[in-house]
Amino acid sequence: MTAADVHVAGYPTVEAVRWISARLEERTNGRLRIRVYHAGQLGRESDTIDLTRYGALDFTRVNFAPLNNPFPLTQIFSLPYVFDSVEHMRRAADGAPGRAVLESFDRRGLIGLAIYDAGTRSFYNVRRAVHEPEDLHGLKIRVPPSDIFIELARALGANPTPLPYGEVYSAMQTHLIDGAENNWRTLHTSRQFEVARFWSGTEHSHSPEALLMSKRTFDALTPDDRALLKETARESVPFMRALWDQMEAESRQHVIDAGIEISEIDMAAFTRAAQPLLKRYLQSDALRSLYDDIKALA
Repeated sequence: MTAADVHVAGYPTVEAVRWISARLEERTNGRLRIRVYHAGQLGRESDTIDLTRYGALDFTRVNFAPLNNPFPLTQIFSLPYVFDSVEHMRRAADGAPGRAVLESFDRRGLIGLAIYDAGTRSFYNVRRAVHEPEDLHGLKIRVPPSDIFIELARALGANPTPLPYGEVYSAMQTHLIDGAENNWRTLHTSRQFEVARFWSGTEHSHSPEALLMSKRTFDALTPDDRALLKETARESVPFMRALWDQMEAESRQHVIDAGIEISEIDMAAFTRAAQPLLKRYLQSDALRSLYDDIKALA
């Protein structure tokens, strides 16, 4: 079986799928295994979602952001300032809200296997220190192809520019864009910190990762193999989280040592600026119900 990931070898999501493959191979005497194509070898995340839906790929690991539009329940995990902490997000991912989101994928040709961490997303840019939303005014900020992230950047005063993940470094280098938003590990492993020297810890979203499987591939397996695959995917979550926590700390220290400037921010101002967007999305009964369940887990 084949799997795709846009991140580089060694990234926690890549290693988690390799961990699943090793366990499957061990438990089936080599009958089931997964070959992981990392670093975007099989295309951008939006491409691999479609390839997996139609059975050309067996697995893909993607962030929730490109899933927000076609799979609306994923929006609750990407909306700004929903979670109080990483631990809060993990409780929601492991609980009823996470199960509801994973179950929603099978309506459109996918099986949701696991929700992985992606840290907290913050802004970074090549131009200047950003302390409050007004400092983002006029900056062209790369965002993922999600209405939520486009609208959020605009609400904070930036000019949102949707671009594929793999094009961000060169776009900042050539000043096609001024910055982006993502987590410490991505800033490091993509080497974007070499051009973006200003980091602002807005922590505006905990948008996690989804491990998805083609429903065509899943349905072709025996019932026992389906159960084994789901169980092994669930077991990979604590492995991925431990690796994530270690690597995120390493990445943060690496880019600090490289001289990136970390700005003090007015968190209350960013939260206030994002509230109208959050309130608008919570007019959906389905999202409001998930939001209430998430807040009960705080």
